[in-house]
Amino acid sequence: MDKKDETIRILIADDHAIFRDGLRKLLEAESGFQVVGEAADGGEALRLAAQLKPDILLLDLAMPRVPGMQALRDVARAAPHTRTIVLAAVVEPRQTLEALQLGARGVVLKESATSLLLKSIRAVRAGQYWVGNAAVSDLVMTLRDLRSLPDEESGKKRFGLTPRELEIVSAIVAGYTNKDISEKFHISEQTVKHHLTNIFDKLGVSNRLELALFAVNHRLAENN
Repeated sequence: MDKKDETIRILIADDHAIFRDGLRKLLEAESGFQVVGEAADGGEALRLAAQLKPDILLLDLAMPRVPGMQALRDVARAAPHTRTIVLAAVVEPRQTLEALQLGARGVVLKESATSLLLKSIRAVRAGQYWVGNAAVSDLVMTLRDLRSLPDEESGKKRFGLTPRELEIVSAIVAGYTNKDISEKFHISEQTVKHHLTNIFDKLGVSNRLELALFAVNHRLAENN
């Protein structure tokens, strides 16, 4: 059978059940795609990747238990034939570079159009790399270009926080409640809690007061 006619077996790894369900329905409505499993955290993604041996793993970078970057590294060992496409709300040049160096075959923004995601899956399954909006013909040149791009973190230590996480840190320092933050950024309170969990993990703090003190001491709330 010609490879282009083969069914592409896909594993979805994302901690948001609604997103996973929507993505599954989207993919299964497309001819030639089969979702073989879903994982709600990094550890489960590793286990299912090794067990199911999917062609493609769609991996959220912001995963509980085993963070996305660590899961990416471990999947390359546990399921070497699985090609991973990283999904992220925000991907900076530094993160894209790191993901590709750890074994990702594609990096796609979650807000991308459906057609773009489908193209990226087909391209990666066919042996290509995919970054942002297009297939990559020369990975070495792409990596070199990514190294030369200015990163949003340059000149200011951000401890791996995304732009949205920095905005939420600033809101916490300003005394906003989760509900206030939800309304300010037009996101759900559950999403706010998810961001806070990631922020706590990255900064090594355990509550809002510690976060606020850390942010003030490291000037994380300035000019965001």
